[in-house]
Amino acid sequence: MGARVRATVGATVAVALGVASCLGACGSAAPAKPSVVPMADAIPAPVSAHPDPGADFSLTGATVLVSPGGAATTPTDWLAGLLRRGTGFSLPVVAPGGHASSRIVLEVDGSDPTIGDQGYILEISHSQVLIRANAGEGLFDGAETLRQLLPATIETAHSPGPWAVEGGQITDYPLYPWRGASLDVARHFFPVSDVERYIDEVALYKIDVLHLHLSDDQGWRIAISAYPTLTSVGGSTAVGGGTGGYYTQAEYQQIVAYAAGRYITVVPEIDMPGHSNAALASLPQLDCGGKVPPVYTGIDSGISTLCVGTAATDQYVSTVLGELAAITPGPYIDIGGDEDTLISGSEYDAFVSQAAQTVVADGKIPVGWADIATTDDAQGTTATLPTGTITEYWNYQSAPPDTGQNSSEKLKVIFAPADHAYLDQKYDPGTTLGLDWAGPVSVEQAYDWEPTDYGVPSGEIEGVEAALWSETLTSMADIEYMALPRLPGIAEIAWSPPSTHSWSAYRERLAAQAPRWQAMGINYYRAPDVPWPS
Repeated sequence: MGARVRATVGATVAVALGVASCLGACGSAAPAKPSVVPMADAIPAPVSAHPDPGADFSLTGATVLVSPGGAATTPTDWLAGLLRRGTGFSLPVVAPGGHASSRIVLEVDGSDPTIGDQGYILEISHSQVLIRANAGEGLFDGAETLRQLLPATIETAHSPGPWAVEGGQITDYPLYPWRGASLDVARHFFPVSDVERYIDEVALYKIDVLHLHLSDDQGWRIAISAYPTLTSVGGSTAVGGGTGGYYTQAEYQQIVAYAAGRYITVVPEIDMPGHSNAALASLPQLDCGGKVPPVYTGIDSGISTLCVGTAATDQYVSTVLGELAAITPGPYIDIGGDEDTLISGSEYDAFVSQAAQTVVADGKIPVGWADIATTDDAQGTTATLPTGTITEYWNYQSAPPDTGQNSSEKLKVIFAPADHAYLDQKYDPGTTLGLDWAGPVSVEQAYDWEPTDYGVPSGEIEGVEAALWSETLTSMADIEYMALPRLPGIAEIAWSPPSTHSWSAYRERLAAQAPRWQAMGINYYRAPDVPWPS
């Protein structure tokens, strides 16, 4: 890929730590203006940033938050909670129309259709921070940008400040609607608290989809009332034979609600017909021989398949997807569909076609790995998928899905090429955690690519996803170590105009995130290709 020129202004690393310096003679002289985070240092890079250094804003004990319509809203409550914790200030939420001398205003005005529902305009002057948007999601994304423009110590409870924000204006909106982060809780199980922490971490970079991989050969992680053995047996273990676990439906709904509070849509995945050993070990009627295979604790793929075309399997698919759809308010259900080489192409196509139609009947949009839209060379057939089905390209060694499938159906594609966007791949050969079948994947390699490189028409690209598989991950610290610092770059690819993408400039902006991660207590990898502050 050729060099790309970054169009936004400024690439200076400047993280304010609340320390003022004296210029000239100290003592009676007024303290120097606090350093500020440059607008253009935000990740993802804004569409446009126009700083006005003479209009910097200071957050003080006199600052108030002004909420749309005078009522508390999700973005206002979230921002108020963050700022109160960091500063110790009361920061009351008030109705519009007051005359406070220091205000942070969140306003839904619908005045700029070009920014869509996810975009925002951030205007900063001496007396006011104004976040304008067409919808709540845009306000939240603008608030996350304001968070990055505050000193990193805003992440630490009751820090002393000062809290200066660079003056000027940002106009910003996403390139793609699907900006995803997937989390594999099947190979190793992670409790609700870990998932919620990961939601907060990815929301910082405007991720708006959490793709939860809830089933695989090694574990079944969501309670299905009609099939209790799926969790009592299939959820009992993990890779390496460790303790398993699962979410009750109430716990799953708690995750969904927590994500919704950050404007993140949860997309649940039940992988089928392959990657199904946990289900087969729980329900012998799903095996063509009626056998009960032992639970599986290895990491190989292609070891299992449902017995397709039977009444028992059809009932299982209908019931599981129906229960999952009933507790998932978001519009998507993921049916997986990858790496099944144990059934014929025609059997696979028939199964995937029926599963996708079941999702539609449940009122949802089907999502699956790119395999569901790939023509079987031996059979010369392809599954019949509903128009609007979303497929996810993962295997960089194969062609992307055919989005004009069978000429009458139009599909969308999410890009998560394993050699760029798989966060479970080692950073380098010496990385302790991770796999290397598509890697190593350095921080630069995770950033230096574009979805349009793969020949899919731009209008059929739904978005980008950073995938994190958990074969080698057993703790939240492991998750963070593999996700950061690579995830922010993938988020930028999904949000920012390609003209803003430049590795040489981005690596400087990425390095400036380190003090924030440290203040948040995040375990990140100090990759050698990033100039981290000492």
